[in-house]
Amino acid sequence: MDRRHFLSLSAAAALTPAVVQANTPTAFDPTPQVVTIKKDFAPGQILVLPRSYYLYWVNEEGSAIRYGVGVGRAGLEFTGTASIDVKKEWPTWRPTNDMIERSPQLYSRFKGNFDIMPGGPDNPLGARALYLFQNGVDTFFRIHGTTQPETIGSSVSNGCIRMLNEHVTDLYERVPVGTIVTVL
Repeated sequence: MDRRHFLSLSAAAALTPAVVQANTPTAFDPTPQVVTIKKDFAPGQILVLPRSYYLYWVNEEGSAIRYGVGVGRAGLEFTGTASIDVKKEWPTWRPTNDMIERSPQLYSRFKGNFDIMPGGPDNPLGARALYLFQNGVDTFFRIHGTTQPETIGSSVSNGCIRMLNEHVTDLYERVPVGTIVTVL
């Protein structure tokens, strides 16, 4: 664990008691677990705490399923409230124009065209994607699977919330379109 990751986890641990009430482990564990959560959060919503690298699906009053996630690197992270307006299995993908501009070597095949990567096991969005919208407008941020499972528990994405493919598939089956997502 590097210094930055340690400091991020320490800061997150200081903030976590405001949301989660009991038995939050000090070491990061991405395994889905049922945890106690403050009753302030209504069943049927998703809460993401990027500094601790956890997503909470509030399944009933005072209880949530907690999943480990990867989040956006500094300056690219999503914060605020959105709704899941679209869900896709094995989604297609194309980097945003900002991504192409930031990393032209990495995304050169997409510059100046409308190419789209088909869904499948090599697609960066992984097995499932939940599309975040605000006021009916696509934010271009997603909760999705990943082809880079080693990035779970870190801040490395272009802003999306990454999950292990088996975890995002589980979440995908649980959440309906219209689910509210709050990222603190």
